[in-house]
Amino acid sequence: MISDTKSFLDEIRLRKEYVDDCLENCMSQVSTYPPLIHEAMRYAVFNGGKRLRPIMVFEGAVLGGSRKQDVIPAACALELIHSYSLVHDDLPAMDDDDLRRGKPTCHIVYGEANAILTGDALLTAAFELLAGNLKVSKVKAENLVKAIEVIAAAAGSRGMIGGQVLDLQSEGKNIDYETLRKLHSLKTGELFRAALKIGAILSDMSEAGLAALDNYADNFGLAFQITDDILDIEGSEDMTGKPVGSDEKNHKTTYPSLLGLEKSHQLAQEAVKMCQESLEYFGKEADFLRRLAFYTLNRKN
Repeated sequence: MISDTKSFLDEIRLRKEYVDDCLENCMSQVSTYPPLIHEAMRYAVFNGGKRLRPIMVFEGAVLGGSRKQDVIPAACALELIHSYSLVHDDLPAMDDDDLRRGKPTCHIVYGEANAILTGDALLTAAFELLAGNLKVSKVKAENLVKAIEVIAAAAGSRGMIGGQVLDLQSEGKNIDYETLRKLHSLKTGELFRAALKIGAILSDMSEAGLAALDNYADNFGLAFQITDDILDIEGSEDMTGKPVGSDEKNHKTTYPSLLGLEKSHQLAQEAVKMCQESLEYFGKEADFLRRLAFYTLNRKN
């Protein structure tokens, strides 16, 4: 359990600030003419995100015996992919949201066409950053190729995009638990899984270690999505930075709508317990991940 929530929040804040500094440097490398698209890209990335995915990339690398500095491009690439997915998720053809973390969404500020291109540009820039990881560290080329394969699969039609398609197909329909679980495993869980794994892969971690992190990420993604669904009901716009009740507005099946709030809370707790069990392979060096899973149950945004 988290014995001191404030100190853990301070630790997350420090890690987030480190990621923001890394993103500033990486974004400066891809920011050039024409100015509009690069301004929009920065707007989409520097929007108050929690930076959990790059934090996980760093954590996977450290658990594998590397330094954070060795995987900075890979960590930033994951956040660019996540940011692009949010830009597209907010579009009128998708969730049609006007706010993201308390700020107007990208298409509200820059127009729908430029928002689509902004997402495309962020996705492309992510792989440019990934390929450049060899220039800043001694990671093995074959491990970088493996990491790129993992990220591409996680973000593609068999991962995040596939989950988004299932999400759209499920609007206004009564879907069962297995479909809902698969939907969010693809849409949300795959990038969490990729984040932890690529840091570890670039650090040459053993297959047993990778399997443990894979199991952790799967259950973390489930707990994260369930609490996201709960916050859409119990949260406040001031805390979440986006309108509550959007899932109901878009006629989406969620864990609370399918299982009820009490069962949803219980399922999230069970997923966090599985997170802890998956980390038994590691020692105290994985304590941050243990606390992060517990924190997910009580997050407010």
